[in-house]
Amino acid sequence: MPRPAPPPPSPVQRATLEVLGAGTGRPTFPSELKDRLRSDLEDGLAPLVENLAVDECLVVSKHLLGQVHSCQVRLLAEDDGDFNPSVPIARGTISHKAIELGIHWPHEPYPLDLVDEAMARVSEGDHWLTEFLQTCSEAERAELRATAGDRVSKFFECFPPLQPKWRPVTESSLWIDLVAKRVTLKGKVDLTLGAARGNEAGKVIIDLKTGSPRVGHRDDLRFYALLDTLRIGVPPRLIASFYLDTGIAEVEPVTEALLDATVARTVDGAVQIAELRAGTRAPIHRPAHQCRWCPVLSTCDVGRRWLADEDIPVPQPDEA
Repeated sequence: MPRPAPPPPSPVQRATLEVLGAGTGRPTFPSELKDRLRSDLEDGLAPLVENLAVDECLVVSKHLLGQVHSCQVRLLAEDDGDFNPSVPIARGTISHKAIELGIHWPHEPYPLDLVDEAMARVSEGDHWLTEFLQTCSEAERAELRATAGDRVSKFFECFPPLQPKWRPVTESSLWIDLVAKRVTLKGKVDLTLGAARGNEAGKVIIDLKTGSPRVGHRDDLRFYALLDTLRIGVPPRLIASFYLDTGIAEVEPVTEALLDATVARTVDGAVQIAELRAGTRAPIHRPAHQCRWCPVLSTCDVGRRWLADEDIPVPQPDEA
């Protein structure tokens, strides 16, 4: 049964269309760009193999790059620690799954119905969140449902119904093998709209965010733009961090210079990750607000001093 005609867009939905639309044009890129970027990556990454075990592959994600370019002490601490899912960690996954379902829902999507369906699907599958969803308390489940429902509701308030001709794709995985499969770059994009036409850029890559903008959000999107360029040979037209709490998208056009800078950041970060894990590089403390949630805060004088200087309360052991 076909969907009924969508209602007229609200002011925030019209603003979303305007900022993400192709009114500013579709740039064209040279056919050899993909091969050049790949060659630059291969040349820069090749030396790090000496810091890998014989059968080891270094997998580089936006999260790891963000860590190595921030506090390297925390990176190593999280490498060694156990990963324990929680409501704040789970809500991003559940809300993204609910949004994915809602975009393709055959009738009007109700946010909490979508969240319930997303939680049911994840809890019945083979997912890193499955055990948490099967064993969490009723209070944790209720909190997860409420906070994920808030994100899903804000998405559908801010975005008009996504038409098939816009080619919406959700939770799209990107995977690039380099240096004879000794290094892999990987990512998963929240939402893409549009597609390339020949050598003409047309795609928009969108990351859905809550909270306040951070520099790292733009770095994440630039990494996704690089991976997509290596995959299809044509860069996206635009990258956008969409902040659900404010209904505002921060956008950046994709250029060759941006991709070259991202190659340099990726190579530098990957080399440092390999050296840190091999013990051939000493980790650098880079204290920031994230120190509050660091697993080694109790023994990290640098982080505790920084929080004290910034007058930020240091959490007690039962608050961490």
